[in-house]
Amino acid sequence: MPLINSYLELGKVKITFAVALTTITGYLLGGGSFDSGLILPTLGIFLLACGSSAINHYQERERDALMERTRHRPIPSGRISPGAALAFAFLMSMAGSGLLYIGSGILAMQLGILALIWYNVIYTPLKKKSAFAVVPGAVIGAIPPLVGWVAAGGSLTDPRAMFMAFFFFIWQVPHFWLLMLKYGEEYTKAGYPSITSVYSSRQIKHITFIWILATAVSTLMLPAFNVVESWVVMGGLLISSMWLVGQFTRLLSLKEMPFSPIRYFMKINYFVLAVIIFLSIDRFI
Repeated sequence: MPLINSYLELGKVKITFAVALTTITGYLLGGGSFDSGLILPTLGIFLLACGSSAINHYQERERDALMERTRHRPIPSGRISPGAALAFAFLMSMAGSGLLYIGSGILAMQLGILALIWYNVIYTPLKKKSAFAVVPGAVIGAIPPLVGWVAAGGSLTDPRAMFMAFFFFIWQVPHFWLLMLKYGEEYTKAGYPSITSVYSSRQIKHITFIWILATAVSTLMLPAFNVVESWVVMGGLLISSMWLVGQFTRLLSLKEMPFSPIRYFMKINYFVLAVIIFLSIDRFI
């Protein structure tokens, strides 16, 4: 059981499960029906994301050992060898790609592989060079819902697909920057460039608020560009966006007061979960 838990950690299953949810959302928006056709692309993305996460663990194993937050991960802690991690990554990546091809066709498989390449070949090395790597890196989160969209028969050139992907792209930036407010010093000690060494804490909060506004605007673009059709969902997205902006206005305070980055990190997670639920039920209301 401990070994199984270590492999689950290697695959970052909590994160990859969330990624699979966005694939389901894209499928429902692209096809409008909850059917067995979503099983293989969802499972495929889940396994492919597990494989990509395992590769990331392997790539960052030495720097992970230097940070308190990550030194207990499977590879730096010695619970899983680097070779075993690579074997697991290969198995998961091949299985996920195969399921995407079988269940959804060549385009869905290509998108899935693109996500892996973007994460492990572009974003992960870029983290070592730029404190702003998360901006291009956020493209990764926009790809799984597109996989669901095309798996359901939707066109990749459909503007609605692009606006849906834009939302899943933009929210990740403030999400990550909030983590930097908490762990920026650890990243710097491990040799990563961090925005905490570029901007002051107050500046990061203000810039993060701008990204939060952009996230809210991107949410409101979904009904504006006919990604969603239900008035109930439109109302839910509007209320959720207003709540998000209202919650984060505290970041603009000029006074020094207690601030918990993780608390706000969770708030944006709750917001995105609410949006995923609203989008997933749109065609059924």
